[in-house]
Formats: sequence, C-alpha cells, structure tokens
Amino acid sequence: MNNAIFKVPQPVNEPVLSYAPGSPERAAIKAELERQSKAAPLKIPTVIGGKASFDGQKGYCRMPHDHAHVLAEYAIAGKEQLVAAVEAAEAAKPAWAALPWTQRAAIFLKAADLLAGPWRHRMNAATMLGQSKTMFQAEIDSACELADFLRFNVYFAQEIYKNQPESSPAMWNRLEHRPLSGFVLAVSPFNFTAIGGNLPTAPAIMGNTVVWKPASTAVFSNYMFYQILEEAGLPAGVINFVPSRGTDVSETALMDRRMAGFHFTGSTDVFSDVWRKVGENIKLYENYPRLVGETGGKDFVFAHNSANVDHLVVALVRGAYEYQGQKCSAASRAYIPESLWPSVKEKMLAEIAKIKVGDVRDFRNFMGAVIDDKAFKSITSYIDYAKSSPDAEVLCGSYDDSKGYFVQPTLILAAKPDFKTMVEEIFGPVLTVYVYKDSEMEAALESCRTASPYALTGAVFAKERPDIEYLEAALCDAAGNFYINDKPTGAVVGQQPFGGGRASGTNDKAGSILNMLRWCSPRTIKETFVSPAAVEYPFMAQE
Repeated sequence: MNNAIFKVPQPVNEPVLSYAPGSPERAAIKAELERQSKAAPLKIPTVIGGKASFDGQKGYCRMPHDHAHVLAEYAIAGKEQLVAAVEAAEAAKPAWAALPWTQRAAIFLKAADLLAGPWRHRMNAATMLGQSKTMFQAEIDSACELADFLRFNVYFAQEIYKNQPESSPAMWNRLEHRPLSGFVLAVSPFNFTAIGGNLPTAPAIMGNTVVWKPASTAVFSNYMFYQILEEAGLPAGVINFVPSRGTDVSETALMDRRMAGFHFTGSTDVFSDVWRKVGENIKLYENYPRLVGETGGKDFVFAHNSANVDHLVVALVRGAYEYQGQKCSAASRAYIPESLWPSVKEKMLAEIAKIKVGDVRDFRNFMGAVIDDKAFKSITSYIDYAKSSPDAEVLCGSYDDSKGYFVQPTLILAAKPDFKTMVEEIFGPVLTVYVYKDSEMEAALESCRTASPYALTGAVFAKERPDIEYLEAALCDAAGNFYINDKPTGAVVGQQPFGGGRASGTNDKAGSILNMLRWCSPRTIKETFVSPAAVEYPFMAQE
C-alpha cells in the first residue's frame, strides 16, 4: 500500500449561491428544472462490478409535491444481485487498497469539482424534484455539503496517514492505516443527498470497497451522484449501487461473514435491529464489524426568560419547518418560559401565516411536500392525536395529499412536558411547545434532558453569559450538537462535526476526522536497524 503524502491543501467550504432574481444560477436552475420535469422517466439500473443491469423488479421515483409525476423507474436488486454486489466489492478490494493514496484522493477531489461545477444544477434539480427540497435547501445539501464531504474527507484521510509514532535510536516505528478487512455496507436516507453520497465515499476514500443501498425515495439524485463518481474515474466494483429492500439486505449483505463495516443514517429502530442481528451472529463474522450510525432525534430549543424573542422566533420557525421538518436535527420540541410565551406565540403565528407551501419549482414557497404517503400518514396521525387530546391544543396546521403530500407548518401547545408529541420523533413540520413557569426552570430542564431517549441536537437561548454557561452544563448530555442562540439545524462540514448519542447514534461525527478513523485498521510496524547479538542483558554481568 503506497500512502505517500503529497499535500492536499486545507479545504474551504463550497460557497452557497444566492439564486437571487436576475442571477445566472437562477436562470440555469430554472432551465434544468424544466428539462428534468419534461423528460421521459429515467431508467436507473443497479450497478454491480461496473456492470449496469435493469433486470428484476422495478420501483418508481415520484415528485412528492406532484405524486402522479414519475421521474424515474429503477431496478430493485434482489438477493442474488446483493450477493453479487458483495462479491464484486471483494474482488475490487485488492487493487483499490493497493492504489496509491494520491490516486484515490484525486478521484474524489475531481468528483467534488464536477459536482460544484458542471453537475451542480443537475444535482440540485434532481434533489428538488425527487425529494421536494426548495432551491436553498437543495443548494446547501446536494451541491455544497456533498462537495464539502468529499474535499474535507480527503483532507482528513491525509491527516490520518500523517499521524506516525515516535522512534527510538536504531529503530523505525511506523503506522500503516489499512482499510478494513472486508467490505462496508452503506445504507443511506432520503432526506440529504449529501449523506447519500457521504456514506459510501467516506469508507472508499480510506481504501474500502462498498455495497451501497440508497433510500428508495432518493434513488433519482443518488444515482446522479453515482454517475459523477464514474465520470471522476472510480474503478468498477469499488462502490456498488444497489437499490433494494431492507429485508433482502439484512438476509444477505448484513449476514455475510466478510462485512467489516456498516455505515448508516436512518431510523433508530432499524439501526437497533441491525445491532441486535450483528450481536446475535457475532461469531459469524471474520472481524468485529464497525457499526456507525446516525439515527433519530427529538431536538429541542430551550429558552431562558432573558432570550431575545425575535431571534428565538426565527430559530423556531426555520428550525422546525425548513425542509418540512424532515431533518434529524429539526426543532421538534420547545420549552418556553411563561413570561415570554404570549409574545413568542403571537410572533410565531404571524410568521407561520406567511409561509407558503407548495411545488418547489415556485421559488416563493418556503416548504415543499413530505417525502411519501407513508410519511404523510405517520405525521398527520400525530396531528390528529393532538387535536383529540385534552392535554394539547393545535394552534395551527392542516394537511392535504390530493396532489402532493402537503402538511402545513403545525404548532402544538402541550399541557405537560411528557405529552406524546413532546417525546416521540415525528419527522415532519410539527413543533410542540411546553410553557413552563419561570420559577420552575429546573424542572423544565430536567424534562428536556430526560423525557426523550434521543440526544442529537439542541439549542438554548439566553442573554447573560452565566445563564448560557448554566444551560450548557445542565444539558451537556442531551445533544451531540449544541447551539447557543441559534436554531439546532445547519451543521457545516469542517465546522460543526455532526452526530449524537443515546438513541441518536454512535456519535462518530460525520464531516470530521473521527468518522474517517472508523474506516481504517492500523498496523504498527517496528523495524530494528541494529539487532541485539546477545541474549543476556547488561544488568546480568558479574561485578
């Protein structure tokens, strides 16, 4: 393995374009949205060992905001194809691991530049149409964050390779950062195209080969990114693209003795089930598999009575309702002191009333549709529950799925801190507020810390430094990403490494060197230049 270091410069975050009226990027994305909307449905194959196949059962990619519109028809990998994907990954492993580090790095750096350049509007439009993201949400996700993941992860890999031990005289110690012994299974979610791209590429950068199962509702944009990797020169078999059913993956790739790593973003229940299956079958594997998961969240905003109300309201509205609340970091519960609530309520309802919900191709809309019928039914069941409960009041919110899966921004006032919508993950545009008495802040803090099993993101709002320090300490175990006087969403690669603990995952911090370390298996090598010539030690000599 040749991991000679040729300096990769410190990356900078990809600038977010404004798409303001009259800008060239606005005209370009409008044209691309029109082109993709009018194109015949794309045929998306599985790609195993570099060979594309459209055999087997089919799935369909639809616009969530216009669910009668089919964007693509895609092949679904069955068990036989999943087994073939594992074999392809294993076959590609020796050559990929032996490829000089600089050659691997160049592929992903090129992919980042292709993404940020000629593919930018194609990727953004695919994410908008297939996942119902607004222009801004798509830009920060499928263009900027994904390019950042590629560039920063290459840089972090370089820093890992540079980390070498000290050596005593007459010897040389070195550390070889090998890829894992086996393949990595990557299972990615629908809500971030960037995560879809990061889960398979982070292990691949470190020399691993990957079986990638994208979410069925993100196949459209994820396949486009796979095409970028191919254009960047990714060798066949390094990443195998296999849209498939979770049960088939669990019975094949997950249970293969050579699975060395599992890179996952999705529900807590699914990750818990994977952990259970791996544990029950641990003697099956050639190694202890690395299980890296970012899962659910019930993210909070906790306001002190010194909080700036205007800033708090903006954070609540943006944090709860951007991308329809379909972010694992979205603000889903808020604790507001009684003294601030009348003003917060008035201003929140006024801001929510301004929000336009609809087709993301209309740039006046702040929100699009939730991802599919299953999500729509789950989210609206929580709203209906709150409407029928004596312990809650739905202050605003409605829904309609006749054309698209539209759920209006919903605000619920809960009478108790353990109300159902205060503790369970909803993954939609639903924010529940619990109003606490100013004199009972300690009890509210305890509820914020313990009522939910999750610990992903959270935010506090306060003015004075001692109060901020107190809230930060009181909630230290409640969130892996903690925000002060800001919304609990919007982590930037290289700035705020992302991940949480408890039921929110393994906290391996995507977008940092910590995550990249999970995809290598170090070997320590000691070379002695002048070997001992005698068995006896000096202390054994006669006086």
